[in-house]
Amino acid sequence: MSRDTREWVWEHSSSRGTARLVLLSIADRVPDEQCTAWASLSSLIERTNASRTAVRDALDKLVLSGELEQRDDLQGPQRATVYRLPVAAAFMVKVKAAQESSEAETGPVTESDPVPDLRVEELRQYGIWPKNGSDSGPSRRNPAGSESNPSRRNPTPRRYGFRPSGGSETDPQNSSEPKVNRNGSSSGAAVTSADRWRIDPATEAWARQQGHLARLGVEGLQAADAKWRAHRSGWKPQPARAWAADWRSWIAREHNPGRPNLYALPGSGPATAGGMTRAEAHTAALLAALGEPTGTE
Repeated sequence: MSRDTREWVWEHSSSRGTARLVLLSIADRVPDEQCTAWASLSSLIERTNASRTAVRDALDKLVLSGELEQRDDLQGPQRATVYRLPVAAAFMVKVKAAQESSEAETGPVTESDPVPDLRVEELRQYGIWPKNGSDSGPSRRNPAGSESNPSRRNPTPRRYGFRPSGGSETDPQNSSEPKVNRNGSSSGAAVTSADRWRIDPATEAWARQQGHLARLGVEGLQAADAKWRAHRSGWKPQPARAWAADWRSWIAREHNPGRPNLYALPGSGPATAGGMTRAEAHTAALLAALGEPTGTE
């Protein structure tokens, strides 16, 4: 279900910049169609690689736009904040209704399409509990009062975007707050192998924004991703941030499927392909100087 919520953000959200990354980070944790997840401020800072002030400002903008709702009546593990994407939840209900009635297309969400009520009992299996109550868990209670319907945009029917091969789909969030996204976040400090590393939302956004998805196409990008994993399979485990930088460097130098699949080694061919940051270019040059695998073996 996190995939459907992420697709809604990619295709329908009006958020931009850091706010879009924050919304994608929360959507990545959504376990079911209620579009509700918990996330600590520190985890959002790590995932987006943004400052504390920038993340807080982004959350305020998202709440003001109506695309994000902060549920102060609920809490996650270690008192983490609980968020909901209300417009996405309303859209999921409309899509399901259209599928059941065999309609060809799903109409836009309007003010007459209310946000579905939150089924709190079903969220407990994901570590989300009411605050300050007398349940078996500490500091939990059943929330009272009705939710207000936030403002909504009119999204068009959803489409499915790039899903690279080789990485597994993000699982529903665990019962305890992870310090890092062990296998997927480009900002984590924990080490992992190349075949277990997953493309995180920031790296996927980079591929779109730098034009590599349009240049290579979905199949070409998937093939490049599979080739990168094959060449890096023998490397020692590294932090996810290092894998993300190496993957970006590989993709930036990859030719489109219609051209010979050759690499331009740093210092021995044309200038570094567009889309590489200065740090990524320096990393590629250092690897070449040290005699490390570069993808041309």
